[in-house]
Amino acid sequence: MTIAGKFVIALEEHYCDEALAATFDGPEGRAPEIRKRLLDLGELRLSEMDEAGIDLQVISHSAPSAQRLDSESAVRLARGANDRLHQAIARHPDRFAGFAALPTPDPKAAADELERSVTKLGFKGAMVHGLTNGVFFDDKRFWPIMERAQALDVPIYLHPAVPHKAVIDAYYRDYVEKYPQITNAAWGFTVETATQGVRMVLSGAFDAYPNLKIILGHLGEGLPFLLWRIDMALNRPGGAPVAFRDAFNRNVWITTSGNFSTPALICSMLEMGVDRILYSVDWPFVRNLPGSRWIQDLQVSNEDREKILSGNAKRLLKL
Repeated sequence: MTIAGKFVIALEEHYCDEALAATFDGPEGRAPEIRKRLLDLGELRLSEMDEAGIDLQVISHSAPSAQRLDSESAVRLARGANDRLHQAIARHPDRFAGFAALPTPDPKAAADELERSVTKLGFKGAMVHGLTNGVFFDDKRFWPIMERAQALDVPIYLHPAVPHKAVIDAYYRDYVEKYPQITNAAWGFTVETATQGVRMVLSGAFDAYPNLKIILGHLGEGLPFLLWRIDMALNRPGGAPVAFRDAFNRNVWITTSGNFSTPALICSMLEMGVDRILYSVDWPFVRNLPGSRWIQDLQVSNEDREKILSGNAKRLLKL
């Protein structure tokens, strides 16, 4: 299959490094078909890419990666995982690229690992999953990572992870047994990561690092739909003024991962502009073919389709 005759890049596509994943519930805790795909960096992954017309995957570790480890373990395991992913990419350099796993429990080491991964391993940026041991990424202890990302001119992809236990207890306890997905892709991921997106603006990180590039998945975790209202409400009398909408639209890119909704995409295009939107699937948690069929049938111009499928990613990631 080809998608409208275009080169296709997908950039929220996951795997599991066995040594790093052994520290959390994955991939052993995943369904067998998901586990098999998370552990594959070769024939199965490539065959499903070919079937769906995907030319290049930017591969990243699945949640929670190194974000819930102690500092020493995070540094050691993230570095090893990045080295092994680099080796897998080297076997298929025309089909794979990588986002680094970062040992955020040690922010200085995480900044150094980002630089090593970009300058030595050729990675295109990094992915951070949810809170780091209960702390949001906008906290100033993590700003050295943002400073380094700006200096390297690479993006940081802020990906969801399971919400804090206190949030699960307060928000989802009544429903989690019957609807376990409520804490993750159905709603909890969105609440957690959209909150992180709002906090990134309010923290002043984009003022301190005006060229910092942040990626949010799932069509921006719903934020494009809400930008006008958030901006309006934050600028009511009584609070510090903030150009929220401007900052978000200047520093954030969004992907289609796991959200193949035409109305949501059109809303995002109208709010942020097509140049900020990147094609992604969220493989293997979402399969490739539904995304390919959706984007191929989408009623947009050929120019806009090309930007979404690869043009914007080529520019952002220097591919």
